[in-house]
Amino acid sequence: MSDRMVSRRRSGRRRAKWAALCAGLALTLAVGQQGAAVAADSPAPPTPPRNLLALPAAAVGGLVNPDAAPPGADDWNCKPTREHPRPVVLVHGTWANARLNWGLLSPYLKQQGYCVFAVDYGGAPGSPIKATAHVPDSARQIAAYVDRVLQATGAEQVDLVGHSQGGGLTPRWYLRFEGGTNPAHPKRNKVHSLIGLAPSNHGTTASGLGTLTTKLGLNQPVSLVLGQAYADQMVGSEVNKTLDRDGDTQPGVSYTVIATRFDEVVTPYTHQFLTPGPGATVKNITIQDICRQDLSEHVSIAYDSNAAQLVRNALDPAHAKPVDCGLTLPVLGG
Repeated sequence: MSDRMVSRRRSGRRRAKWAALCAGLALTLAVGQQGAAVAADSPAPPTPPRNLLALPAAAVGGLVNPDAAPPGADDWNCKPTREHPRPVVLVHGTWANARLNWGLLSPYLKQQGYCVFAVDYGGAPGSPIKATAHVPDSARQIAAYVDRVLQATGAEQVDLVGHSQGGGLTPRWYLRFEGGTNPAHPKRNKVHSLIGLAPSNHGTTASGLGTLTTKLGLNQPVSLVLGQAYADQMVGSEVNKTLDRDGDTQPGVSYTVIATRFDEVVTPYTHQFLTPGPGATVKNITIQDICRQDLSEHVSIAYDSNAAQLVRNALDPAHAKPVDCGLTLPVLGG
């Protein structure tokens, strides 16, 4: 009998604990729902979501469906607003594609109210590996895509946001040689801003690999396997010499470079920086100078919420906000 009484007391205590736990969960859910309702009535927060699974998910999507647009991009019925009069064209990096490269930034900029478009270039349809072609050929593809965006949206100019090759040599070639700018009449430029995330502006040593293949005369043989874009982006390539011959910039264009000290692809990372020429503005940013806990490298900077906020500020400097810095990890971002 006493054993039964003890058992009942224990059972009663367990039920009380579970009741308290359930009540606590219910209260938490209620508060959460109220918070969500308040958030829904408030302006969207300026900080993009920090999601360590965003890059792996985009990588899978880019492999399975490489010709699909990333979330938020390629709404050809989108019309720019007075607040954001210029469409944003995202330009992916070497050996990538738009869906793989822009899983974070595309929906974030769409949330901010921009018309967002993401070009695929330098590769065959259906292939997940793009941006491998000769830089001038890729630049012509970007030129045609920008013309299509301008025609569809009715905008006078676009802003380009690119990663690696897509923020460096290829858009710079387009600006200079394929009609992206009009040096005699800069107000007629098709491009207002070029924002590069880890851009390959002045070539790379590829952490020593590029130096080795260049000294051994192997850049062209390697490019037969990896694509002509490999040789084009090496330090001292003909593409680099041609682009650098008359300065880094074009009149009327605002340039922003967002680099990371931990870049292992475009090396040294200072090769990413630009020097302004007549009529152009340049802002060179090392992201660790803004966010000390940022550990992003070449790949993860495209999935770096700190970098995304810097892109937002570069697109709309009149309404720039302080960066809400958070930890960003190599490879995964954050």
